[in-house]
Amino acid sequence: MGFSVCWSMWAALLLCPLYMGVSVLCEVFCDEENMSMEGGHYTLTKKLVYGSMLIYHCPEGYYPNPASTRLCQKSGTWSPPPHIRRPQKCKMIECPNPLVLESGTVSPLQMQYFVNNKTTYECYSGYTLCGSSSRVCQPNGKWSGGTPICRHDSGGENRCADPGIPAGARRSGSSFGIDDKVTYRCDEGLNLVGSKERVCQESGQWTGTEPKCYYKHTYDTALEVTEAFGSAIRESLQLAAPIDYTDQEGKKITVDKAGKLNIYIAMDISDSIEEDQFNKARNAVKKLITKVSSFAVSPNYEIIFFASDVLEVVNIIDFSGEKRKTLEQVLDDLDNFNYGDRENVGTNLNLAFKTILERMAIQKQRNETLFKEVHHVLIFFTDGAYNMGGRPEDTVAKIRETVYMNTKEERDQYLDIYVFGVGSEIFDEDIQPLVTKRDNEDHYFKLKDGAKLEETFDKIIDESKVVGLCGLHRNYDHDTADTIRVRYPWMARIGITHEDESYGKCMGSLVTPRFILTAAHCFKFTDTADKIKIKIGKNQVLTGSRLILHPNFNIKAKEKEGINEFYDYDVALIELKNDVDISIDTRPICIPCTKETSGALRLVGEEITCKQQEELLLKKIILKKSVSCHMIRTGKVVRISGAMPNLSSRIRGKIVLAWLLRDNVACKGDSGGALFKNYDDYRTIQVGLISWGTKNLCPDGNNDVKQESDDDSRDFHINLFKVVPFLKKYLGDDTRDYAPLQFLDK
Repeated sequence: MGFSVCWSMWAALLLCPLYMGVSVLCEVFCDEENMSMEGGHYTLTKKLVYGSMLIYHCPEGYYPNPASTRLCQKSGTWSPPPHIRRPQKCKMIECPNPLVLESGTVSPLQMQYFVNNKTTYECYSGYTLCGSSSRVCQPNGKWSGGTPICRHDSGGENRCADPGIPAGARRSGSSFGIDDKVTYRCDEGLNLVGSKERVCQESGQWTGTEPKCYYKHTYDTALEVTEAFGSAIRESLQLAAPIDYTDQEGKKITVDKAGKLNIYIAMDISDSIEEDQFNKARNAVKKLITKVSSFAVSPNYEIIFFASDVLEVVNIIDFSGEKRKTLEQVLDDLDNFNYGDRENVGTNLNLAFKTILERMAIQKQRNETLFKEVHHVLIFFTDGAYNMGGRPEDTVAKIRETVYMNTKEERDQYLDIYVFGVGSEIFDEDIQPLVTKRDNEDHYFKLKDGAKLEETFDKIIDESKVVGLCGLHRNYDHDTADTIRVRYPWMARIGITHEDESYGKCMGSLVTPRFILTAAHCFKFTDTADKIKIKIGKNQVLTGSRLILHPNFNIKAKEKEGINEFYDYDVALIELKNDVDISIDTRPICIPCTKETSGALRLVGEEITCKQQEELLLKKIILKKSVSCHMIRTGKVVRISGAMPNLSSRIRGKIVLAWLLRDNVACKGDSGGALFKNYDDYRTIQVGLISWGTKNLCPDGNNDVKQESDDDSRDFHINLFKVVPFLKKYLGDDTRDYAPLQFLDK
């Protein structure tokens, strides 16, 4: 029961003062009587004042019942109200009833199935079991494996396979011929996610997606979201990526498709979404757009926050014209929003969709021809609840009409609407009508409390499935062998057995699937490629087929001047016998003056020059004492300075790039390793390679242990911008059996 804070006339004068002769309404509070929960606890978003949400929490494997949340009303009462006869408690999570298998048996027979309960399935004679023969009830309220189906081969050609019955569902329709329909409904207390009706097509496939029956406590695992949404967003990126084709004269031409992908992101900031949940969703969005920017696409973004009103954080119109918003500006706009500054507590989900519809209308009016080529992706983060603004389904229908232009069959792939259920109580039945319905695709996901949302979005774009991008890596900081491999997937360890049977070690970097870039001084002129072994990735051991030293490298070039070792042009290439298998832990790094690197730097246009890349990548190295540029060997990162010491005539500024000022020094065996710059969190460009140093601070030869530099130690690196003609001659050769890099014309 609630109460008003108006105990007496004096209290009323103090707490409810008169203004122009009218008494101001007293502040209303809800109480905590009967709010406790057996087996768990609760939290309050605004203590006990009006608008506060009480959220129940249970341990893993349990869920709050009968309510997951309660809202403090203006009357000082909770909605829904607590019931003495049904006290709040944590109940063990159960999975939907699996006893729906047709033409088979399920064991054991139980009234309910809880977490870790196991079931096995057998078919009657004459039927074949498809799907899982045994399943386990998981903590997310789903059965492991696939839906078991007992199928009977009727021998008919014009039919679809038995679509089965998911746990907790009932199916109407038992004929599976062409144009036959089956419909589904879920048991009481369950919501249907997926297709309520499916039709057998001439292709032998059912329309729609397999239906599933969810409890309120059912949620998707991070792996499920990664596989489903990740696959879809990769397809969107590939549709919007530049395409290569060959003209009539045999010349390769790249058609840039910048601006052909519009991503609209809407985030619920109403009171039903806690600040922690909002922050997780915002971090996930930042992770997504940062990763998307690493690909050869330039999406336009519309980002809005919505409650009873809409706050436009990023306007998609700002991406039109020459001055497009940068990734950094978009991230800053996201960071600048303070959740605590919200004023409205209602939820107008329809207004969020209307805002996106208006933005689409403006784009279509400005250039309908261009609008026809744009792929639109809408991503909503909401619990699906709304208490104002009307039904969002009507506005979603108008969005579909705007994109489809009365030709849905031809333009169905131009629109995707995804909803991620966030919040303590998610309304599945209200979200289902809003998302895209496409055969065998999922567009609605929910993660438990958004706990793994950021991690999930980090893994959504699987780099191993995008083989055409250099310098792409996963940005992990864990200092373990596995994370080092995915953070530095181009890193190669080189072993050389010399003619005199001595053995040498160096580092290198994978620059194409066929070539390793390293230092020339690692080899003797009598060395042959077949004596070189390269280790890269988790377990790839490669053999060289050709060793190519820079023609100007001559370590004895200044011997008459008293310099025993001279390292100008200390560059070599190792051609491998076969292309490496590209994966998340084995991928080429970007190198200067290539179109591939222009893509990584998001430099668009036909007139991009090598000089522009050099200025962008090396300007900070030359002018600043400490920059975010790194040298890598055996997984160790070394910061470098851009100053240029005047040691002796051994150094030529046009070849030597930089010298080590502090932190860890390179060791013997590190020669040939990459000096690189992370242009953003996910794309990396090599600007130099480790050549030589003034002092050996690793006398034990163990270069896996970090060695501190001292005041007299200096490491020198070859500037790759100064050896581009050598790199282009071999890496850009389009007459060989390997795919060449596309070097810039000037």
